[in-house]
Amino acid sequence: MLAQQTCATVGRSVIPLIAPAIVASLDISAALVGVYLSLSSAAAFLSTLGCGGFILRYGALRITQVGMLFLGGGLGLCATGSLAAFVPGALAGGLGQAVSTPSSSHILGRYAPPRLAPLIFSLKQTGVPAGLMLGGILAPALVERVGWQATLLCIAAICAGTAVALQPLRERFDTDRNPAQKLSPADMRSNALQVLRDPALRLLCFTMFSFVGLQALFTGFFVLYLVEDLQHDLANAGLVFSIAVAVAVPARIGWGWVASRLVRPGTLLAALAIAMSAAAAGTAAIHGQWPFWAIAAVTMVFSATAVSWHGVLLAEVARLSPSGRIGSTTGVVLAFGDAGSLLLPLVFSAMLVLAGSYRVGFLIGALPALVVGLYSLRARVRTTAERTAR
Repeated sequence: MLAQQTCATVGRSVIPLIAPAIVASLDISAALVGVYLSLSSAAAFLSTLGCGGFILRYGALRITQVGMLFLGGGLGLCATGSLAAFVPGALAGGLGQAVSTPSSSHILGRYAPPRLAPLIFSLKQTGVPAGLMLGGILAPALVERVGWQATLLCIAAICAGTAVALQPLRERFDTDRNPAQKLSPADMRSNALQVLRDPALRLLCFTMFSFVGLQALFTGFFVLYLVEDLQHDLANAGLVFSIAVAVAVPARIGWGWVASRLVRPGTLLAALAIAMSAAAAGTAAIHGQWPFWAIAAVTMVFSATAVSWHGVLLAEVARLSPSGRIGSTTGVVLAFGDAGSLLLPLVFSAMLVLAGSYRVGFLIGALPALVVGLYSLRARVRTTAERTAR
């Protein structure tokens, strides 16, 4: 699951990471990157919201394989070089990559001891920063050697190869599949309502919205910010991005250990929300005169918070999910994250068009996380006071 998460992240992040080369080659506005991300997130929203029934019917590993093939196919469409092909490419990629986390959560939820779940989920979720780090190094280097279209084909081949490599494991990990499970659009509505009726899961939904939205701005626009606004070259920007994201690997494991041993997961998530909003504001304050180490330091804090929370939150979702419904519940919560990665990049792109500013976009993206963090802390203080009064 760590391996497939890493490859899925490389596949989804490659286009934003090499966006400067694509923008220059096709002579288009950088704001269209936000449109691509939003199209991908719209498809991911539907995919995560409705994947629960498919996971139960066909098995989590099989759905993971299908998702990787969709992701590779979407990159193949974009590699044709046609601007119109980026629309179905974004939709196919979003559909495919989105099922990676619900499927792996369904599998890990069956095997992870509850006490160690935050750490185990965090270990698996290190595939996201590992994929971003790998993509930040590999993709720009490939662009310089073979061009952006061949780079997309190379990453598409990695996605397809991952699907094939998982096949020998299918019989072992899909033993709980139910071929009689019905598939109905009504399941999406009932799953969403079931989750939203639970106050704790409802808060996790809005937490996911703000966290994923802010992460989408970091992974989708940071390299463009360095190249277009701060005048760094693509290779240097990719290096800064990779150094920053490298921090997220130990950070995810560290946060998982903290949530398993020292601090309640909900309290930790609230603190991370406030910290990532402050890091986004710091990123907005970067100027071209800043030295390399200062830019790297700010973005490492951004990465250690906005790209490092997943295992803790997903373990909480698994803990609160009804028995046998971890995949579908995770899908609903993740759908709110997809909504965040749909809306916030659109707002960011609008700021690029209207104000010509990357900085305003990062500041706006910080607001939802700040609100969630302050609300969560207030709710926890109130709950603690009520327990003390009793």
